[in-house]
Order: sequence, then structure tokens, then C-alpha cells
Amino acid sequence: MQFESLNIIEPILKSLQEEGYTTPTPIQAESIPIILQGTDLLGCAQTGTGKTAAFAIPILQLLSANKIFAKKRKIRSLIVTPTRELAIQIGESFNAYGRHTDLTNTVIYGGVNQNPQTALLNRGVDILIATPGRLLDLMNQGYLTLRDVEIFVLDEADRMLDMGFIHDVKRLLEVLPKKKQSLFFSATMPPEIVKLAGSILHNPKEVSVTPVSSTVDIIKQYIYFVDKGNKNALLVELLKNEFIKTALVFTRTKHGADHVVKMLLKHNINAEAIHGNKAQNARQRALTNFKAQITRVLVATDIAARGIDVDDLEYVINFEMSNIAETYVHRIGRTGRAGAKGTAISFCDAEEKAYLKDIEKLISKRIQVIHDHPFPLIDHNPVKTPKVQFVRRNAGHREPKPVAANGGRRWSGR
Repeated sequence: MQFESLNIIEPILKSLQEEGYTTPTPIQAESIPIILQGTDLLGCAQTGTGKTAAFAIPILQLLSANKIFAKKRKIRSLIVTPTRELAIQIGESFNAYGRHTDLTNTVIYGGVNQNPQTALLNRGVDILIATPGRLLDLMNQGYLTLRDVEIFVLDEADRMLDMGFIHDVKRLLEVLPKKKQSLFFSATMPPEIVKLAGSILHNPKEVSVTPVSSTVDIIKQYIYFVDKGNKNALLVELLKNEFIKTALVFTRTKHGADHVVKMLLKHNINAEAIHGNKAQNARQRALTNFKAQITRVLVATDIAARGIDVDDLEYVINFEMSNIAETYVHRIGRTGRAGAKGTAISFCDAEEKAYLKDIEKLISKRIQVIHDHPFPLIDHNPVKTPKVQFVRRNAGHREPKPVAANGGRRWSGR
């Protein structure tokens, strides 16, 4: 199937050709015709499946077909997404696909001065991409109104839930027009997300592509069992491999990300961190440097990394295992995109083995263990000299029975 067969208008087709896109991904092939019909959509898809284009292309086409002539452009489509990085990238996608239309878009997010954003809003805009906090803030200040929204998109709904934005989303729903087309995207569908979708969508069509199992099947995955105190040394050892030109490294905390960067810099490995405590311009600079391979290692927390889209990224390293199995899939989904090669390496210490068990249950496969490395997990519970426990055999007679102090269990690969 080619994009031409989806009845896409010539200006958008021209932009797609200029971007080098000829064949739609599964979610694009299924979603675009549904959205062009004006139907609500419930999309279950992982990041990296092409879902931004799946809603951006038909939104551009629908708004182009129904032009409104007014002195000041009104916000006719609203896309709400959880992170600044993802909002910026969605804006870039609208710019790319809509360059030959006369539609305008702008992106608003927190963490930066609002004046440039309000200046753009004052000029008028057709499509607004926003994070929830800044959107509500500017709306409360009177800089924008949502009463003219025709198409509403809630992107990464499960991450909205993780980040505590669900209440903000519900506040937005109260001011959005009742009559509108709504598109709802989420990688997972926990009960609260299903309930939220039910409150937003009206007779939706459902599209579900790239289940977790097939997402991870195209990515080579390896586990290194290592003591927590040896993770730094193991990371430096791995990065001696010249084939790892760039790597996205995940930690669970902001402090952990900064610690890893500081350690890598001491070993003359160019690294930068990206997390919520970093100023927006610093985060954007770090991402730009990483994409340009000026920075070899980008160390990120899960929330900050949401929406990072780097072409030809081959290596993701989980310095710390995620304590949420679905997050592991999001992490490794930064690589292996569009059929490209991808390798995910995870460091697992003794306390993280329970997380690994949950991950393998979710993805329905065992991750290959690399035993041959310089920093194997030390046997923390060696078999000690057997204690003697007397067991009564018959009245008046006892005989010793050796019992290992830890039940005979040892730390091994698993």
C-alpha cells in the first residue's frame, strides 16, 4: 500500500514525498481513513509506530478541506501530549507534513518564558500542540480559547496517568466543545485509561497495532547480571566497544542520571543528561547534540525520554531496570524503529530480579543472559557450613540431619 491509495490530497502527498515517505505504517494505513471519515478513534499503539503521522496527516487534510476565513485564525485542532519533547516533535511533524498547506501550528509547554508563545497565539493559529499545565495556565490568563476546536487529540494517555495529568485532562474536557472529533492514543490500556477513553469518545473505531511481543521481537535484548556497585565499571567497559557510536542510557531518577554523566565524563566519554530538572533549552541542546552524534551518550529518565525520536539509534542501555514492565518496552522502543537494527542491554542487580521477572512475563520471552563479562554478580548468599539440626527418629533416639543455612540456594544467572 502507498500513501496515494489513502486518498490524501496533493499538497500533503508532496510533503510526504519530500520527507521520503512512500509506504504508510500499519497504524497509519488503518487510522487515516477512519479519521478522514470524521469518526472518533481509539488507538492502542507503542511509541515509534508512526502514530503522529497517523493523526497529523488527516487533521491537516480535514482542516484544509474546510477552510474558515476570519481576520484571526482560531484554534481548530488541539493536540495534548504529556512532555515538552514530544510536543516539540509533534509540532515538527505538522510543519513537515503541512508545509504546502496554508495551515499554521504552534507548540506551547512549560519551563520556558511564556511571552513568545503568547505572541504566537495572539496572531492566531489553526493547530495547537500543548502540554496540559501550560495550556491550562494560558487559558486561565485569557490568552486562548478552545471553543472553536473541531478535532481533539489526547496522545500518550497512559503516560498522562503516570505523570499525574489526568485531572488536568478532565478540566480541559469540561471546556472543550461537546461536538468535536476526538482521537485517543495510548500504548497500554489500564482500567482508568479505559474509563477516560469512554468519557471522551463517541462510538469510536478501535485500532490496535504492534503488540508488545512483536515490538520487542525485532530488538536484540541482553541481560548482564551485575552488582549495583559495579554498574559504572560495566558501562565504561561496554562503551569501549567502538561499534557503539551512540547510546541512550536509562536511569530511574534524575540524581542517578546526573551521577552517570559525571562518571562518564571522568572517563572521557562525552555524555549529557536529560531530565525534568534541566532547563528546556538545555534539554533541547542535549537532544540536538545527541542526534548530531556530538554527544555519544544521552542519559535520561523515563519521563524526560518520552517522545525522543532519534534516527538510526542502535543501542539502548538500561543502567537501572525499570520497576514498571511496560516502561521497559517504552525504553527499548527508542531503538529498532522502522525495521532498523536495535540492541537493548540491561544491567540487573540482585534487588532488580523481580523487575526482570515482570518484564519477561509481559513480553512473553526470556531475555538472553550474558554470563561472560568482567563484573558478574557476586554470590551474596554462599552456602555456609551446615548447621546440625536433630530430627527425632524414634523415642529416645536422635540423629543429626545437615541443613544448609540458606536452603542450599545460591545467586546464579537467575
